[in-house]
Amino acid sequence: MKFSERWLKSWVPDGAEISIEELCEQLTNAGLEVDSVESVHPGFSDIVVADVTGVTPHPQATSLSVCRVAAGGDAVEVVCGAPNVRAGMKAAFAPVGSQLPDGARIECAELRGVASEGMLLSEAELDLGNDDSGLLELPATLPAGQDLAAALALNEDNCIDLDLTPNRGDCLSIRGLAREVGLLNNVPVSPPKFEPSPQSTGTSFPIAVENAAGCPRYLGRVIEDVDVSARTPMWMRERLRRCGLRSIDPVVDVTNYVLLELGQPMHAFDLAQLHDGIVVRDGRPGESIVLLDGREIAVEDTTLLICDGNGPVAIAGVMGGERSGVSRATRNVFLECAFFAPQTVAATARRFGLHTDAAHRYERGVDCQLQAEAVERATSLLLDIVGGKAGPVVAAGSDDHLPKRSTVSLRRSRLQHLVGEAVADAEVTRIFERLEMKPVTSGDGEQKAWQVTPPSHRFDIELEEDLVEEVLRIHGYNTVASRVPAAALPLGQPARDKLPASRLADLLVDLGYSEAITYSFIDPKVADILDPQADPLRVVNPISNDHAAMRTNLLAGLVAALGNNLARQASRLRLFEIGQCFQRRADNLTQATWCGGILFGNREQESWAQDESALDFFDVKGDVERLLALGGRDATFAPARGPILHPGQSATAFLDGDEVGRLGRLHPEVEAALGLPSGVFVFELNVDAISQLRIRRDDGQSRFPSVRRDLALVVEQKVDAASIQAVAGRCLGELLTEFRVFDVYVGKGIADGSKSVAIGMTLQHPSRTLADVEVHDRIAELVAALGAELGARLR
Repeated sequence: MKFSERWLKSWVPDGAEISIEELCEQLTNAGLEVDSVESVHPGFSDIVVADVTGVTPHPQATSLSVCRVAAGGDAVEVVCGAPNVRAGMKAAFAPVGSQLPDGARIECAELRGVASEGMLLSEAELDLGNDDSGLLELPATLPAGQDLAAALALNEDNCIDLDLTPNRGDCLSIRGLAREVGLLNNVPVSPPKFEPSPQSTGTSFPIAVENAAGCPRYLGRVIEDVDVSARTPMWMRERLRRCGLRSIDPVVDVTNYVLLELGQPMHAFDLAQLHDGIVVRDGRPGESIVLLDGREIAVEDTTLLICDGNGPVAIAGVMGGERSGVSRATRNVFLECAFFAPQTVAATARRFGLHTDAAHRYERGVDCQLQAEAVERATSLLLDIVGGKAGPVVAAGSDDHLPKRSTVSLRRSRLQHLVGEAVADAEVTRIFERLEMKPVTSGDGEQKAWQVTPPSHRFDIELEEDLVEEVLRIHGYNTVASRVPAAALPLGQPARDKLPASRLADLLVDLGYSEAITYSFIDPKVADILDPQADPLRVVNPISNDHAAMRTNLLAGLVAALGNNLARQASRLRLFEIGQCFQRRADNLTQATWCGGILFGNREQESWAQDESALDFFDVKGDVERLLALGGRDATFAPARGPILHPGQSATAFLDGDEVGRLGRLHPEVEAALGLPSGVFVFELNVDAISQLRIRRDDGQSRFPSVRRDLALVVEQKVDAASIQAVAGRCLGELLTEFRVFDVYVGKGIADGSKSVAIGMTLQHPSRTLADVEVHDRIAELVAALGAELGARLR
């Protein structure tokens, strides 16, 4: 929220001497973080207030006028083309030598034969607004010749931008901030005084509320004979500008002003465009509304609407409709002010992607007792600016659905335990009284307690811990002494059969990977590409459309991280992440820890000693083998099946026969769909599965000699080395101590569709020397088994 420092201090006059630095530090320490501070001065210099004493037509141009301008000294002639220039007005004047906000210097110029000794300015030329249709007309009370920056107090004000947490909706107004500043400095708050507007017409417009749970309170008032063409006063336009809002017309400006001042959203309808009364109800099938921004919305039966006899005129608490909006032709206004349930507005705003100032406040909670005061404040301002006659305030709704304030207790012992030291009882009572919580004490000493009732503007006070936080933030976090905590630290018990995830991370870092940490919530469209067979859980209230589903694997986040790095001219990347993934299992949601990686670019860093060969499947397979070897278990691989990996460059990983993950290159169609370059490799491993350690036992070294036998086998292309090794293991049993594939050949002498695989086997018996006959017989049995099971023959 942006607000004007000067406007805030007008509510806390006894705190006017607080410097901007002290104010920002106080707010930040109280939990209202200051994001930025900017001067409201647009940057012009030597611009002054001037009297236009005379206006005559330009002799050579019908669209120009020659004005006599007095700025505290001798009058000068200025050529001006503004349609609203007239004798007797006060205007902003840039004399020769002055500077505009864009850095331009004003010089004496000749326009159509008439010398112009300066320039009369519009608010757009001064960066004080967007209106460039005429001169900026200043209040008649300003003395001619006064520096404009001093006259508007531009050098004495700053725009402060707060980053409020969602629970502090009560501070989305000048009133709420003034309460905080007054409390922090122990000074009174002085809100502006105004009298309720007397009823001067009996005209009213009927209202009814059908959904009282969504709208417990709705107030309306008719104001007749308004002059919408009137100009919003300079002081109000400036306060709106300094809070980040632009002036639109006096009616809208007043509703925005009350929004900023009191925190109560309001809306004004053109009464002539309303028919048969206002009804607050849910949407109906087939209904739609064109909003003030021109967007057409097809509403749903859960959408809370403001309707008249012809259908919807506004989405409750979010935005008004175009049909009933105030225009230059408006003569009678229907002013609405309501309390809408926060959950209802939040759901509607997110469903339609409508993030307005009104919705921002309603979904965080507006004071449910504020509406009558806001109507009177807005009426008073409107009558002063646009005139008119105010009708009676009409109300509808149900008090039974308004938020109920329950009593919350704070024990002295609990306060001291959480703070770490004692806070004086009188200080606690003072804080609660200034917070308007009406404290009642009971008990004595360590048994003392405070019972408080939070005011209607504090939705976030529900627990004892909430009260501890209130006491501590007002008392001051910096007043609590720093102490080294004393706690028992029992020694950990490492699991002998479990590999810590940090060991996997350390190895990947040693292999040249960088760790990434990505969101657990991902874009459903990306999830459909990277895991099309999964049904990810959708988030009911996502922070954005790109984070609307819970991830079923780690690839979505890693792919996004890769894309971000490539967009910043990275050419060689290795990223990994260890995190939770979420899968649906019937009616349950299972959660498992996975380790994922993504690789792209050349195999080695650029170097005179290395070539520029790109990564291939065996690079990622080698890294995965290193990870799987940490547990001391037997790792095997088989061709992978699936839509997201390249069919010829992918594999499924197994440990002791159990599937633990997959690896390979992304399918070219997946790369294209995600906007990635060609040649992206990935892997995913189940951390719980690969972390199981095999207890190592030293069986000793056999003292009997080993025998090596090599075979060159001709097999079909589809036969993999793992199948050959499996047959060898069954036939040779405990004699096979080592198995190696040392050559694969395809070419001359080998039939099409076949390949030659050369394998080396080391045989050794633990308790005796193997005889040549025994070795020959066992190898013969192996060759026969390979032929029978895999169709292999000796080359």
